[in-house]
Amino acid sequence: MAKASDNIKVYRNEGGPVISTVNRRVIQQDGLTFKDIDGTGEVNAVNDWRLPAADRAAAYVKKLTVKEKIAQLFISDWRMAKYAPSGPAAAMAPKEKVTDESGILDEGEFRGKTIFGEQYLPGTSTLLKEWFNRHVILRANATPTDLADWMNQADAVCEECEHFIPVAAASNSRNENGELVFGMNDAGGVFATYPGTLGIAAAVKGYRIDIVDKFAETIRREWNACGLRKGYMYMADTVTDPRWQRTYGTFGEDPALISEIMEHIIPRIQGSDHGVTADGVAVTTKHFPGGGARENGFDPHYAAGQWNVYATEGSLEKYHLPPFQVAVKAGTSSIMPYYSKPAAAKSKPQHDLEGNVIDLEPYGFAYNRYFIDTMLRGQMGFQGYINSDTGIVHNMCWGVDMLDIPERIGFAVTNAGVDVISGLFDNEAGMEAYNRGKNGYYETHKVPDGFTADQLVLTDEALDRAVTRTLTELFELGMFENPYRDPAEAEALVATPSDWDAAAEAHRRSVVLLKNDGTLPLTAEKTAGRKVYAEAFNKNPEQAAAATAALREMLGDLTLTDTPADADFALLMVTPSSGEYFNATPGYLELDICEDKTVCNVDTEGKPTAETHKETTLAGAGRLADIAAAVHGNGGKVISNINVTLAWEVGNVERISDALTVGFDTYPSATLDVIFGRFAPTGKLPITLPRGDEVLAVNADGVCISPNDVPGFDKDQYMPDSLKDENGKAYAYRDAAGNYYEYGFGLNY
Repeated sequence: MAKASDNIKVYRNEGGPVISTVNRRVIQQDGLTFKDIDGTGEVNAVNDWRLPAADRAAAYVKKLTVKEKIAQLFISDWRMAKYAPSGPAAAMAPKEKVTDESGILDEGEFRGKTIFGEQYLPGTSTLLKEWFNRHVILRANATPTDLADWMNQADAVCEECEHFIPVAAASNSRNENGELVFGMNDAGGVFATYPGTLGIAAAVKGYRIDIVDKFAETIRREWNACGLRKGYMYMADTVTDPRWQRTYGTFGEDPALISEIMEHIIPRIQGSDHGVTADGVAVTTKHFPGGGARENGFDPHYAAGQWNVYATEGSLEKYHLPPFQVAVKAGTSSIMPYYSKPAAAKSKPQHDLEGNVIDLEPYGFAYNRYFIDTMLRGQMGFQGYINSDTGIVHNMCWGVDMLDIPERIGFAVTNAGVDVISGLFDNEAGMEAYNRGKNGYYETHKVPDGFTADQLVLTDEALDRAVTRTLTELFELGMFENPYRDPAEAEALVATPSDWDAAAEAHRRSVVLLKNDGTLPLTAEKTAGRKVYAEAFNKNPEQAAAATAALREMLGDLTLTDTPADADFALLMVTPSSGEYFNATPGYLELDICEDKTVCNVDTEGKPTAETHKETTLAGAGRLADIAAAVHGNGGKVISNINVTLAWEVGNVERISDALTVGFDTYPSATLDVIFGRFAPTGKLPITLPRGDEVLAVNADGVCISPNDVPGFDKDQYMPDSLKDENGKAYAYRDAAGNYYEYGFGLNY
């Protein structure tokens, strides 16, 4: 096939949608143009764009084959020929790359095992034409041109099928700065780039909500221009355990602020306050009913993190559910449940939205009918579809590990109400789950204890329900009529200067000034004739060296010294890191800014043991005090900045600093604008920074002294009196000036 982007035909309907096609037949009738979606050559309920999207979807489901419908149940990672596969898929890649004629589609065959399971993956054309899968996740950090070209090429292949369904490509967020981490933020720096989501929350808390408005509107225009119409974003989770690695993808710990952001961000990305539109991008809000209630921070990608613990009565309803209720009201198109399952034995009573005590059945939330069907749909009124997190039917099948893979699919879709399962293209297992409902499978096979056969098979009713919901979204997005985009227009739109200017302002507004003895702002008068020592610190020494070189280049108009003892000012940029996504840590996630700190191990139940290991969150952390001592010995001042991706214990940095700022994957240039007085600080902390190890201590039974399910700003009411100071405060870090680094704190000039 030739390059699809060069062969797009466009038809315009007066008062109706644009029709674009590469090789699909169109129908001219009543002076209007329709696309022959279902291959009948007729203007009918499927092809008639004048009808409601839900009606068209329901009509189309009746025409699709069972095989075609089952293929719509699954979504998994996919690759672009121009970009090397990332994450677990990289190890599965064939030695030689095979592409289609255009060089855009990867036609190689992948085989291997990842954290999400074992699978064979065909070439792209085979996936689309023979397997008939349409839901894919794109993780490549691609240019706007390449994204548009890939989407166009894939949709052109789809047009060759008897039944046309466009490719529904989803992506994690692409408009925030940060270290690229597979499965969390796969791409960044190509689209207009804001600070991390914690930084956006800090900027909003200290300034105005219109930062979110501009952010969301930029996303909608940029993504739509590239043909990327589905975002796995944003997190409505409330951070309550500070050791949760996903903290940095959230909007912080205040459900009220998160709710306000959801109220603004979802309609502006989707295009309306009542769902998606033809120029919108569908939002998947995650991770219902809130992933922040981690048991001592353990991540649910591994067994120790499989539980959500609600140790405080009413915490679920008070802290975790409200942002999701707002997201539903704002019309979010889909919702992603979290991997984990509720821990009834470790939890106090929790109530649903009607005041009923929740039966905390030990099923992962994607399998939990009460949470999805009773609460989310019945009580909250959610009308969209449920998209599971990645890997729930294989390695993260918490609570249903006694079921086989087809049974897990049936239980998720038929019983719990999941509409799309993420992780692998389990078409064959889905067909097996369907066939078991037709061939008397459970007449000769034992039904697993605690389940019924009708819960474990994939029924026609459940299959049609799921596919109708996802097709409805595609019809509402206008992707059947007009899936194609102009790559040149995409490139130009993403380069819009005003969008990048708004993002740059958000970076500056995300900087929070925590401590200042009068050293800041470091004006030209203060630095005239003075020497500055500058160094960047990182967990990775190579990254620290590169960041130091970049920092010194940004300070090129100052007199720099390589010797702290000669410096009048030291500028220390501190970027700690802890843990590794997808991998269990030998102990609790370390929040201290430290090097070679001896800490306890944990056992398989997450309880502390007598064995120990060493943790480093910042290479060279011990040198911070040495540098500060040398500078102070010269009568100089130390200015430090900490990059906050987790709720760090900041004492080792604060105590040696005369002035302290924090950012949240904030551009160093924006931080320097604040430090040097080119921009007055307005940011406020979106999370509370804990005092130290003593307020995160876990006893022999695995119970934390500060409850896992309560945000930092409310933890003091549950802390022992022995830890409280004269103001009744225990949890938040208190600096030498007497300020508490708690939610909402931030100084100004």
